[in-house]
Order: sequence, then structure tokens, then C-alpha cells
Amino acid sequence: MSSRFFRAISDSESESSSEEELLTDDEQPKGKKEQKDSDDSDESDESDESDESDSDEDSDDGAQQQTRKPMSRFMRDADSDSESEEEVRKVIKSAKDKRLDEFEAVVHSIENAQRIDDWATISKEFDALLRLCDRQRKLSEPIPSSFIKLVSGLDEFLAKTLADKDAVKKMKAPNAKAMNGMKQKMKKTVKDHDAALQQFRADPEGYDEKVQAAQAAPKIPDVLPVSGKGVKAPVIAEAPAPAAEAPAGDDEEFQTVGKGGKAGMTSDALFKSLAAVLEARGRKSTDRSEQINTLIKLQNAAQTPYQRIRVVLALIASRFDYSSSANTYMPLDMWHQARSELASLLVLLSQNKEYIVLEETEDYDDQIERRPNENGEGPVVPVRGSVISFIDRLEDEFTKSLQNIDPHATEYVERLGDEKLLYQTIVRAQSYFEGVLEQALPEKVQTFVSEPLRRVVMRRLEHIYSKQDVIILALESANAEAQASLPASRITPSFAEVREKPDGPSQLVHALCVYLYERPEVAGERQRTRAMLSQVYHHALHADYHVARDRFLMSHLQESIHLADAATQILYNRVLVQLGLCAFRVGLIKECHAALQEIFTTGRVKELLAQGISKGTAYNPVTAEQEKLDRQRQLPFHMHINLELLECVYLVASMLLEVPNMAYAGADPELRKKVISRPFRRMLDYNDRLVFSGPPENTRDHVMQACKALQNGDWKACIELINSIKIWKLIPDREQVLARLAQHIQEEGLRTYLFNFASHYDSLSLALLSETFELNEAHVRSIVSRMIWNDELAATLDPLHNVVVFQRMELNRVQQLSLALADRANAMLEQNEWLLDSKLGDSRSGSNANAGAGANSNDASADRESQGRRDARRKGRGGRARVQLQAQALGQKV
Repeated sequence: MSSRFFRAISDSESESSSEEELLTDDEQPKGKKEQKDSDDSDESDESDESDESDSDEDSDDGAQQQTRKPMSRFMRDADSDSESEEEVRKVIKSAKDKRLDEFEAVVHSIENAQRIDDWATISKEFDALLRLCDRQRKLSEPIPSSFIKLVSGLDEFLAKTLADKDAVKKMKAPNAKAMNGMKQKMKKTVKDHDAALQQFRADPEGYDEKVQAAQAAPKIPDVLPVSGKGVKAPVIAEAPAPAAEAPAGDDEEFQTVGKGGKAGMTSDALFKSLAAVLEARGRKSTDRSEQINTLIKLQNAAQTPYQRIRVVLALIASRFDYSSSANTYMPLDMWHQARSELASLLVLLSQNKEYIVLEETEDYDDQIERRPNENGEGPVVPVRGSVISFIDRLEDEFTKSLQNIDPHATEYVERLGDEKLLYQTIVRAQSYFEGVLEQALPEKVQTFVSEPLRRVVMRRLEHIYSKQDVIILALESANAEAQASLPASRITPSFAEVREKPDGPSQLVHALCVYLYERPEVAGERQRTRAMLSQVYHHALHADYHVARDRFLMSHLQESIHLADAATQILYNRVLVQLGLCAFRVGLIKECHAALQEIFTTGRVKELLAQGISKGTAYNPVTAEQEKLDRQRQLPFHMHINLELLECVYLVASMLLEVPNMAYAGADPELRKKVISRPFRRMLDYNDRLVFSGPPENTRDHVMQACKALQNGDWKACIELINSIKIWKLIPDREQVLARLAQHIQEEGLRTYLFNFASHYDSLSLALLSETFELNEAHVRSIVSRMIWNDELAATLDPLHNVVVFQRMELNRVQQLSLALADRANAMLEQNEWLLDSKLGDSRSGSNANAGAGANSNDASADRESQGRRDARRKGRGGRARVQLQAQALGQKV
């Protein structure tokens, strides 16, 4: 009930002021409606007095107060007291006037602080003043002329203060720090408003009239937004030149409209707009999509090569800034646009060789047009930027997208198809850097360009070193058309040479690696290391084991790899694993096991190869930061080494080494301590403890049952079980590998049979062994001869009868226990002698300190005692040594 009657007085003042704040300058009413008290509030709101101007209201103010109507009876009691006190009407200002008053208040505060040399306040208020200027620009309102006056006076005051060295030295630290900060702010502000300051200093008294005349003149609307949110170009109101002296279309922001009816931007306007975009880059409130759209418009408006280079550099950087999160990858359409713009930039730089993009350049004015051999420029104009950083970022975003996309979905395959586009851009960048190095440039510039060239060569090598020849040729074929338009490379062979030669892809990898090897300084150590590992990986992938092994051992990387970064250590582990697979493919079982042993002993194969996340343990949990870093290091799925195949190769190699070793050890406790593969032994012991073992279901089951068949001498069943493993289909030369593997199983089956059952024979025919294990008789003879030579078998070959004659003297159980007891007794004796010597040595040293003159006799007796003990110990050791030799002869394995 009360809202209807009190709305006239409660809402009229609050709503009118708030609505005026929201209205623009064109929507502001020409006059202010004077509030009156009347009996009916609706009639007073609709009165015609709201259309009158402010001047008419001020002139008729007295008359209106005299002819005021009586107040409504509902409101008479509420405002009877306040009516007598408020004889003066409130002054209601527009939002624009309030902004100007706020601006003038800050200017006045700076002037007051200037009088007392309070630079801290000046710096603080000046920052607020710059924010108010930005607000004026966003609202398309002119900046008051008092700003130019203040900047001019503040610049002179700052120069005068700096000239007084004594006063500066006596200045307090906070004040001096604020003054130094103002130096940088004033330098930038004076540079931005140089034209307006020159006009003010030329005619300080008539500057206000020129500004008012410029504001009253009709404005040409801006055509391009330049800030993150569509903010128009910052223009300080300046006094225009006389119309008779200024040619038509000589405005600061625009050129003359051409025949097509399209207005083009001048060089100064484009560079100012570009500077505004770069200043807004990185701010929290910046609209990145609007920034990109603005730069695209600037790219269309750019006319000279220098302008296009500057705009494209800023545009590519803005596209990479679109995704600020490190955990998400760049949108695919944005990535494709960035790649195409980077390719166009490389084409533009190749066509205009007088412009070079360098990371480190001398300071230059980026607000003016730069041309070769003009305005102090040399024949080559350096532009600040980094092409190789764009390539690195493009590569990283591609890898990150592959890490986050489901590898079993079609989207992953489609995304992987973009690799040929990326590879094409990398090759074009390599050609551009090679062309720059061929120019006659200063030595410093050559140094700056050589480093990006090595980095882009490293990027190209990383794309092809782990791929088969077919995929390398596919990448080169997709790039063949682009390579035809590029000059011949002095680093790598041409596509025709790579395609025609049988080892063309290997020659390409070799050429890239050789170029990286040629850098002797310390800065290129990481590139040389990665190039060496990449070449070793490529040789191992192509089953060239001995070349890969020799290069790997000559590099001595195993001695210093622990000092390398995480990515290089991951590459080292991958190379080691690939060497093991290569050795298995060529039939070198011991070398294969030695290469894979170090990786599988840790039990963290996935983490070491960057193909999985470390789970941690109860006592050593993985932190969130560590897990984040591990995820960033993960390799894309198409670069993974199949872990099931790797485990299968390791278990088969361990089986071929462990089964003869276990048969040779027999019941001897000393020999049984020798373990070749502990992971394999653990799996075998666990399998032996199972009460029931069904048919094999996975790779481990197949290998364990094959191991048991080999222990029993059933080599045919072992070969059948090994060949039935389905993971062998991932081996490139599967038939040849399985044939070599079957021959190894036959050989190790023969050795295991001789270790287990030779004690039951006095002699054994070589023909029988050859027939049993389906091996050539000469091959069987060589195996037996090698076992005799290595003291693994106490036997001789009878060439006349073609048999193996065994020579042995077996120990019974009592003799074996006696030898074990002698070993333990000897160990206890040595330990007691060591304790006795330590105690006698301490007491002898104490007696020497107390005896004085009788120390010589005590020392002599102690020496004789120790000499006797040493003689006895030597005698005991000699006897024990003889026992050991005799035990070795008696207990030699047969």
C-alpha cells in the first residue's frame, strides 16, 4: 500500500539520476525536469515542463516557487519540516559532466602533489589519470585539454628535478623510486601524444580554442577496432590545421578513398592500432577472439612487406595465446590457421630477403615504416620476432593434441594426417634459414640464424627417425611439390635422391645427423646427443644391429646420460629397448637380454619409456605436480613401443639363458646362487607353486609352459608353444625371426639335455644327439666341443667312434656336506682372527703409551705373535686352497 503513495518522492530522484548515468551523450535530455509536489503524482510526471531548457528553468525559478501548488495531503506531514530548509534546488549533473569533474579532480591532485615534490602521490594519481583517459576513449569521448597541459608541465618539472643532482641524492628512497618510475611513464606518454604536445607548446594560450573547434567539427568514424574488446583507436583531441593548407584526405587515420570505395589506413594508423593490440595482449579482460579478428583486418589493410610481416607476426602469436591453459590443446581450426599463416610468413620472407626476422635486434622505432637503405637503415632490415619459436609451439600443440585425443578413435587418425602439413612447414622453414645464411650478412646475424636452423633440422629429424622407410617416403612425397619450388638444400639430399636410392631414407637421416654433429661448442651438446640417439634408433629399427651398437658404444652416453634432461633420458631408454629388439631379430639372445635387463629389472617399463604414468607406492606417493609433469612427457600413441611384444622378447631370451643355467647348477648351492634374470625366476617360481595350471591364455603362460617343456627336454613342444604366441605378428620379418628362434631352442635343448642326463651315460653317440634334436652332426659336435672348452662338461670326444666319453668322479652326500662345513668353518676362523688382531692392536698401543722404555720388548713379542698367527693363517689358507681345488676337480659338472 505504501509503495504507491511514496513512489513519487522515493523513486523519482533515485531513478532519474541512475538513468542519466546510463544514457549516452545523444540520449541525454536537453533540460532537467524540475520535481514538483502536487496532489496527483502521475499528472506531474506527464507535465510539459520537462521539455524546457536549463536556462529557462533558471530564469523562471523564482516565479515557479511562488506559484507552487499545495502539497498532496498524503505527503504534507512528511515533508513539512524539510520544505522550509531546502530553499535551494539540487543541481543534477549528467554522467558526462561527472566524468569530467573526476578527471579535473585528479589533475588538481597531481598539481598539488607537484608543489610539495610528492612523487609517490604523483605516480599514483598519474596511473589513475591514465585509466580515466582509457575510459574516455572507450566511451568515444574526447580527452580534456587539461591532460595535455598537465603532461607538458609534468615533463618540464621532471626534467628540472632531475637536473638538480643534490636534491635527488637527498630524496628519500620511496620518493626517488616513484620518480624513477615516472620517468618511464612520462617517456611513453610523451611519445604517444607528441603531436598534441607540440601544438600546445607552440601556442599555449590558443590551444583550448583549437581543441574546442576540433571537437565541434564533424568526425569521420573509425573503420577498425584495435583493442581486445572493439575499442577504437586512441585519438587525443588536437587542433586541426587550416582547411586551406591541408589537402583533402590528409587525416591522421585515413587515406583518400580509392576507386573501389574502400578507405585504406595510413602507416601511422596501422602501427598505432598494432601497438594497441600488443599492449592489450596478456591482460585478463582481453577478448582474444576479438583481438584475432582485429589483426585479420589489419592484415588485409597492410600494404608494404614490412607492414605485412609485423601484422602476421602479431597474428600468429595471438593465435597461440588463444588457449591459455597448459592442460588443454589448441583448437584444431585455430592450429590450421596458425600453420597456414606461418607458411605464408615464410613465403613472404623468402620473397622479400631484405627483411630478416631475428630474436635479438637493436632498438628501433616500431611506429614508423622501415625500408632498406632509408632513414639510417642498412641493406637488410631486421625485424624483432622468432620464426623458430612459432615452429616449436606448432609442434608442441600438435603433440599435445595427440596426447589428449583417444588413440582408438578415428579422430586420432585424422589428426595424425596433419603431420605431413607440419612436416612441409618445417622443410620450408629449413629452406628459408638456409637461404638467409647464404646472404652476405654480418657475422653476428649469421650466428643468430644458425641456431634456429639447427633447431628446425632437429625438429625434422624427430619426425622421421622412428619411422619405417615407407612412411618417410610418404612424408617426402607429400612435400615433393613444395620442395620443387624451393632451392636445393645443401644439408639434405633432394626428394628424387631419397626416392630412387634403396637406402634413401637412411641417407636423409644420416645427413640431418651429420649437420648436427658439426657443432662443437657446448651449447650444441644436447642436439648432438639427441642426434646420435636418433641415428642409433633408426639403425636398430632397420635391423642393422652391429652399426647401431658400435655408434652407441662410441658415444659413451651411458656414462653421462644421468645428467641429461628428462626428454633425452626417455629417448635413451627407447634406444636401449630398440637395440634389444634388434638383437633378438638378428638372433643375438645374450645381447638382447643384456639390453633389456636394465629396463625390466626396475619394474617401471611404462614410466621409463614415457608410455604410462607412475603410480607410486604407499611409502613414496606421486604428487600432483609430478603426475602433471609425467603426463606432459608422454609420447603420442603412434610412437609407442608395444610393451607386450617387449615383454615377450625379454621372457623368451631369459628362458633360453636361464634353463641351461638352472640345469648346470643342479643341486649345488653355490651355483644356484647365480641368477641371470630375477624377474623371470620370480615368474617361474610363482608358476611352479600353482596347484593347477590350465592351458596358456596370455604371453606369460605360453612362455612359462614352454620353459617347463624345455627343462624336460621336449624341445618340439617348446617351439610349438612359442610359435603360437600371437604378438609375433608385430615383428617385421616374422618368419625369419621364428626360424632363428627355433634353432636357438634346439641348441639350448641339447645343452640342457646334456646337463640333466649326462650322469646316466658313460658315452653318448653324436649321431643319436643329431637325430634326437634334428641338428646337423657337425653342429652338434661344435656345441659339445664348446661346452668342454668352457669347463661345463667333463668329457672327451672320440673321433674314431664319433662318441662323447664322459669322465667324472661323483661326490656322495656326505662329501658335499663336508665341503660345505669346511667353507663355513674357514669363514668363522677368519672372522675370529680379525677380531683378535683388532683387540691385540688396541692393547698393544695402550701398553706402549704406559710402558715407556719397555715398549721395544713388548713390540718385538707382539710382532712375533702376529707373525706366528699370519704364518698359521697362510698355512690354513693354503690347505683350504688345496681343498677347494680338489673339490672343484671332484665336483666338476657333467
